[in-house]
Amino acid sequence: MNTPHIGIAIAAPGGCALDDAAVERGVLRLREQGCTVHNYYDPAHTFQRFGGTDAGRLEQLQLAAADPEVEVVMALRGSYGISRILPDIDFEAMAASGKLFVGYSDFTAFHMGLLAKTGRVSFAGPMFCDDFIRDEPVEFTLEQFWNCLRGPRHLVTAQAENNPHVDLSGTLWGGNLAMLVHLLGTPYFPEIEGGILFVEDVNEHPYRVERMLLQLLHAGVIGRQKAVLLGDFSNYRLSPQDKGYDFDAMLAYVRARLPVPVLTGLEFGHISRRVTLPVGAPAHLRSDGAGFTLTVTDYPTLTHA
Repeated sequence: MNTPHIGIAIAAPGGCALDDAAVERGVLRLREQGCTVHNYYDPAHTFQRFGGTDAGRLEQLQLAAADPEVEVVMALRGSYGISRILPDIDFEAMAASGKLFVGYSDFTAFHMGLLAKTGRVSFAGPMFCDDFIRDEPVEFTLEQFWNCLRGPRHLVTAQAENNPHVDLSGTLWGGNLAMLVHLLGTPYFPEIEGGILFVEDVNEHPYRVERMLLQLLHAGVIGRQKAVLLGDFSNYRLSPQDKGYDFDAMLAYVRARLPVPVLTGLEFGHISRRVTLPVGAPAHLRSDGAGFTLTVTDYPTLTHA
């Protein structure tokens, strides 16, 4: 997909790249598509598992946000690291920059902090590693991303049986479930009323997913929402001692326990085929039992679409 005249900054507020050569290939691929790439990540400056020291990773974000030739700031990858620098991020400056910030997983902490502190919309979507460095990029993921950023409305559809029938509107927000729970009780957790909460996670046994959802329930968060959308929960391992307690059993329990509709089938999470979701934007969710549509509007878009 050709994306001419779009300035993209790459910053590593979390983990470092696993393959430095792949980073160079990805930068070249974006440039071949017409993008202007500003790479603020330097593999020579990595620290331990991180994309730099805490100060270095914060500086990458600051430089990317201040770059007048940049419209999109994309996280290099997730892993872990934003929690360390949250108190030092000037979210007001991030919002005032007008940049479109994109990422998922650990980057959920940035989304939540930005939304809590400023109300600014950001994007739960692809990251440079590995969405843009794959030998064979996933066209669906990239088309979702660019179509969403071009706007002015974004449509997400899903085929999913046995979902409750709903027709409702609210603020779309959420991200990685472990990161959301991690932020509870902090200044970086947004107070959303009547929202549509989406969650996903990886390497988490169903009982842990249940436990985190119950924590959000007991903290009063879920009761203030209109619906919960479950994305992908994969790469966990069941054991004989579970005795039939699997994801479906967990789902049946939380559907009976939570006071709002719980829907499945959202193509979002630690998977290669992934939708892009504007975090903090108004959305309309309609489900007929066989699938659902999620329509998002009124969010910042590219000026050079």
